[in-house]
Amino acid sequence: MSRTYRYGNNQAATVVMVVADITAVILGLWILFALLDANPANDLVSVVRDAAGWLAGWSHDLFTMDTDWLRTVLNYGLPAVVYLFIGHAVAGRIRRG
Repeated sequence: MSRTYRYGNNQAATVVMVVADITAVILGLWILFALLDANPANDLVSVVRDAAGWLAGWSHDLFTMDTDWLRTVLNYGLPAVVYLFIGHAVAGRIRRG
């Protein structure tokens, strides 16, 4: 019995995982840009900053330590991990059907 036949079509699970992965990549890219002092006038940096700000809006200023780089890593890294964890857990649940 083939895996596709036994477990059905896993397209929904794949979509959920891809969305979670892309979300985490955007947040990780913003962390990288912030740590490397990327040019804020650059269009790519601006788009990533805006998207990351929206995606991490729920965790804005969750951590308020004095060190800028650590605050950035925690305030954007936590949502990235949460999105990955929840996205992959939901995808696994969808696959188990």
